[in-house]
Amino acid sequence: MEILNNRAIITLSGPERRSLLQGIITNNVNELDNGGVYSALLTPQGKFLYDFFLVEVDDTIYLDCEKDAFTTLFQKLLMYRLRSNVEILDGSEKYHVISSDEKQNGISFADPRHPDMGYRGIILDTLKETTTNYHALRIKLGIAEGSNDYIKDKSTIHEGHFEDLHGVDFEKGCYVGQEVIARMKYRGKIKKQMFPATLSGPAPEFGTEITDENDNKIGDIRSHANGVAIALFRTDKMTFGTEYKCGDITVIPYKPTWISEDE
Repeated sequence: MEILNNRAIITLSGPERRSLLQGIITNNVNELDNGGVYSALLTPQGKFLYDFFLVEVDDTIYLDCEKDAFTTLFQKLLMYRLRSNVEILDGSEKYHVISSDEKQNGISFADPRHPDMGYRGIILDTLKETTTNYHALRIKLGIAEGSNDYIKDKSTIHEGHFEDLHGVDFEKGCYVGQEVIARMKYRGKIKKQMFPATLSGPAPEFGTEITDENDNKIGDIRSHANGVAIALFRTDKMTFGTEYKCGDITVIPYKPTWISEDE
C-alpha cells in the first residue's frame, strides 16, 4: 500500500453534481454507477489541462487530482458551476489518496485505466510506512499521467492514449474541447503519441530531444523510473525496438500490450 503524496481531493455534492461534470469533462459521469472513472478537463481548443479520478459515495463525488493542479482546478470548477446546485469543497487537508494491490475498506475502487494498476483509495489518516512503486509501475506499463507527462495547454489526450485508458467517451455528447478531439480522432490527425522506452543510462531531464540516426528530432522524454521512461514520439518517424539518441543516452521504445492494434 502506498500513499500518493502528490494527490489532493475535491468533493462535489448536491443534486446537480453529475450534470455539472457531464457538461465539462471528457468521460461519461454516469459510469460512476459502475465504479471509479478516469477523465480530464480540456481547454475549449481541446488541449490538456488536468486529468483526475472520480468516485461517488453517499451522494458525494470525490475528485482525486494532482496536488500541484488543485488550486487552479478548484477555481475552474467554481467558475463552471455558475448557478448549479452543487457544493464544491476543498478536501486536500482532510483526505489522502492511496494505491494498493487489493481493494481496501472505505472508499476504494479499481484503477479504471488498467487492471495492473490495482486499486485507488481515499482515506482520512496517513500511512506510517509505504512502498514507492506506483510511478515505476505506471511508467513500465506506458501510462502517462498529469504534469509528469502532459504539457498543460499544449498536449492533447490523444497523445496519452486516453481512449485506450478508458478516459474519454466519444458518444456522451458535448463537453469542453469535445469538437476538436473528436475531429482529430475521426480524421486520423493524431501524429504524436507517448510510449514507454527503455533507457541505456541515467534519464535526461524532462523535454530532452530524442533524435534518429540522422539527428532529426522525432520526440522528447517525459517521466522516468527504474530505467524506463515515458516519451513522446512522432509516430511516423519511429519504430518499436529501434535505438534512438536522447541526450547522452539511447532509448528504445516498446509498445504496451493494452494499446489497440490499429494504433
